[in-house]
Formats: sequence, C-alpha cells, structure tokens
Amino acid sequence: MTSPPPFILRDGRRLGFGRACVMGVLNVTPDSFSDGGRHVTHEAAIAHGLSLAEAGAAIIDVGGESTRPGSDPVAPAEQCRRVLPVVRALAARGLVVSIDTTSAEVAAAALAEGAEIVNDISAFSFDPAMLSLLAETSTPAIAMHTLGPPKTMQRDPRYEDVVSEVLEHLVARVRAAAAHGVDPARIALDPGIGFGKRLEDNLALLRELERFVALGHPVLVGTSNKSFLGKLTGRPVGERLLGTAASVAIAIAKGAHIVRVHEPAALADVIAVADAIAHGPLAFAP
Repeated sequence: MTSPPPFILRDGRRLGFGRACVMGVLNVTPDSFSDGGRHVTHEAAIAHGLSLAEAGAAIIDVGGESTRPGSDPVAPAEQCRRVLPVVRALAARGLVVSIDTTSAEVAAAALAEGAEIVNDISAFSFDPAMLSLLAETSTPAIAMHTLGPPKTMQRDPRYEDVVSEVLEHLVARVRAAAAHGVDPARIALDPGIGFGKRLEDNLALLRELERFVALGHPVLVGTSNKSFLGKLTGRPVGERLLGTAASVAIAIAKGAHIVRVHEPAALADVIAVADAIAHGPLAFAP
C-alpha cells in the first residue's frame, strides 16, 4: 500500500506516514472524559507532554476545550489561557505540537507559539475563518467528521450508511478547503469515532477503514478509552486499556497512519507489533 506524502512542517521538518505515527493526547481541561483535571496547571501539562514524547508520541495534541458528548463550548480567550504556555514550552523543546481546536483565533495564537498542526473536530466548518488561516499559513491539518457540536452530537444520531456518509462528508470538506487555497496533501482525515456515532457506527467505521485509507490522505483514528469500548467490555473509562489496545491494533492493521492515544507508553508494544505486521519489522538490538 502506498503511503501518503509526508506533512511538511513550517520549520522544514517532515512528518512521514510510512509507519504508524503516535499522537499523544494532552487535555489542558478540567472536564475531558478520560483525563479531565489531571493536567490543568501549566506545569503539570508541560511535564505530561514531555512524558508523552518520551513514551514515543511523535505528535503532542494539546487541547483546551473538552469535546466529550454533552460538553459546552469554551471561549477562545479561555482556551488560549489554558494552552498557549503549554504549546510554547513544548515547541521550544523541539516537539511537534498540534492544537486541538475548532477556533481559528485559538489556532492562530497556537501557531504563533510554535504549534505545527491544527486538529479540527469540525473539519473546518464551525469557524469559517479556519480555512483562510490554513491557506495563509500552509499549516497541515486534520479534518474530523462529527454529527454536530459536542453538546448535541449524541442526541439520537442516525445514518443510512455511516461509512459512505462519513466518507462523502470528509471528501466534501477537503474540496471546500482546496477551494480556499489549502493544499489537499496537507489534510489528514479522521472518521470521528464516538462523535455523533452509535456503537454499530463506530464498529462499521473501523471495519471499513480501508475505504478512508484509499482516498490517499493520512488517516487518523482516535479510539482511546472511548465509551463504545465501555459498551463492549462493561468497563469504566479508567479500565479500557486492553479494549483500546485491540482497537488500535485493528486500526493500524487496516491502514491507519496516525493513532491518537492517552497512554503511549502502555500501548508501545501493541503499536510496534501491529505496525510490524502492517509494514514490516524494525529490528532492535538484543
């Protein structure tokens, strides 16, 4: 399977997708579903970001707004207060930082502090200024599918054919970005596991992930600790590591280029083995 072209970062570095790329989750929020409140101080968040990188995360995804089902939006000024010192410190240490936001104001401020990637759960649709920002800055970005804002996305979501509908939506968003001057080669796609999806929808998207990979963009999958795993296993959010591991391994085997996880250290062996099966082994000295 041919790999998509690498992301050329603004500082000239290349982020390649020939092997599985790990994105570590860093929520600087009091209320995120999995780790809310653990890293609300800037010092704690910076320390955790460094530990994620040490554990193998090639991208540190910093967010200042919870997007769990039912959550309320957070004003851009408050998002900036939460995330900008963290972005600045991690970028200064040479880490590749993505900013997890739907706000062009927050994204622009984070890029000015050294962020290299924009991760937008709305596929650039919640804030009409986002596409202009991406075009003007030539910033790589991730377009995710969601069925409405987090506040309402889980209110009786319905699809006739979830895989086809999510595919069509993401293709349309890439076309909209291209019409604004964004290079499509700079866009990764995320089917949005858990965002306006029923259990059967999440499973279908993972089962048919190859259809997203076939579009030729990097594909990101984020299943870490999500509620569909709890429905399958009966386990609370803090006990879903093995369920996460299974879903991550399947995603990599089906062609995912980026896996977004909360615990890269605990999943390192899973990712290494799945990646070796999908792409060939890396040798380690005994």
